Amino acid sequence: MIAPPPVPHTDIAIVGAGFAGIGLAVRLQRSGRTDFTVFERASSVGGTWRDNTYPGVACDIPAHLYSLSFATNPEWSHVFAAGHEIRDYLERVTDEVRGCVRLNTPVLDMTWDEHRGLWMLTTPRGSHTARVLVLACGRLADPYIPVIDGLAGFTGEMFHSARWDHDVDLVGKRVAVVGSGASAVQLVPRVAELAEQVTVFQRSAPYVVPRADREYTDAERGLFAKDPQEIDRLRSQLFWAAEEGFAERAGDPTRTEAARERALTHLAASVADPRLRELLTPDYEVGCKRILISNDYYPAFERYGVNLVPSPIAAVDGGAAVGANGITHEVDVIVFATGFLAAEQPYAAHVRGRDETLAEHWAGGMRAYASTSVAGFPQMFVLDGPNAGLGHNSAVHMIESQIEFVMTALAAGRVLEVSPAAEKTWTERLDAAAEGTVWTAGGCESWYVDPRNGRLTLLWPGFAHAFRTALADATVLFSPAAGPDEAARVGDRAD
Repeated sequence: MIAPPPVPHTDIAIVGAGFAGIGLAVRLQRSGRTDFTVFERASSVGGTWRDNTYPGVACDIPAHLYSLSFATNPEWSHVFAAGHEIRDYLERVTDEVRGCVRLNTPVLDMTWDEHRGLWMLTTPRGSHTARVLVLACGRLADPYIPVIDGLAGFTGEMFHSARWDHDVDLVGKRVAVVGSGASAVQLVPRVAELAEQVTVFQRSAPYVVPRADREYTDAERGLFAKDPQEIDRLRSQLFWAAEEGFAERAGDPTRTEAARERALTHLAASVADPRLRELLTPDYEVGCKRILISNDYYPAFERYGVNLVPSPIAAVDGGAAVGANGITHEVDVIVFATGFLAAEQPYAAHVRGRDETLAEHWAGGMRAYASTSVAGFPQMFVLDGPNAGLGHNSAVHMIESQIEFVMTALAAGRVLEVSPAAEKTWTERLDAAAEGTVWTAGGCESWYVDPRNGRLTLLWPGFAHAFRTALADATVLFSPAAGPDEAARVGDRAD
């Protein structure tokens, strides 16, 4: 009998090739670790910046801050980068580790083998084993489309903003945009330039502030290229300016009032019609949902043919979209700008640890020690996962903080697993920190909060620099002397 071929083994398996996965891969290679593999389900890298190609897609964090500190880019064209520019940047960063990236290779199952002390990975191209598993799947990877009566019978075209169908010509069409969040704010003005009619179904009005964008001059880009320290200085300025935004969300009345006034002044200056202004005025506290930046979203509603429906879409009847207010709108195209499956994380159902799946472990809301290590899942790390997001600063800073945590843990050189006590204490401290903040008491429903239990599971309820400090302190757990008691003590003091 011919023995089956050996299962390929990699020391570190990284699932996902967005900012987190590629960033970790580069750090590993530069540290001298070359036995790693990045598994990516799509045909190219880039994560959310590969998937989102809708008209007007751009980042709302300054480009020099929304990039890796160890892979800066002197050639950003604008203060805020367009989506395609960020994707091109990630492709260039990937060149350093291109040989370790496996495209078109979704990981269908990840199971911990207790006997062998390895992770077993199943893909359509075969099985693999790995000593360490890193989930870099991202929070904004799987689009959410609400359940709507009659949607399957819609006679026109429909798609999600993160799966934009560029074959659909919007010129002269009647387009319904479902949602009024970050994607809608960017795409509505662009769609309004093409379509005969745009109907925006608004479940709740967002707070919108001006977008202070401009093009970098040739002289500025030349200086960045000549002296990288100029980039470092700019990144520091941008970072600490963004940190001031946390005070608006943490209950500082003066800062909160200033933020609210800035947004409402922008609305008043942009929309002359008092009735329309009323419909576009949020009925919750500023910061409860993501504060959006745009100079052309509000003016788009004053264009002929652009209509605001102050209610969610309730049903579809043939070629018509019906609002919850009962009004019917004939449409040719429906665009869902409805966000992503953020709270439950679909990949979690495919990860089985010592006693349960990650989805089962997170049934009461996502949780992890240091937002990165999960009890019952040895040798596994989650990047950009529980409480690792921000509402006021750069997500890339958070990702880099987690990458540093993983690098420190790997340097310990032993089987790594956090205790349930450490995870529990960390989670309780975060829940306490979130209580009374605008995210839990601001009078809105947002994707930051798990609807199953009201816990703030997506955002870090603190300053971005505090996250990095907390994770650096949490790595004490991986010192050779640390045990279950030490783990609990470290988790108890991690705030």
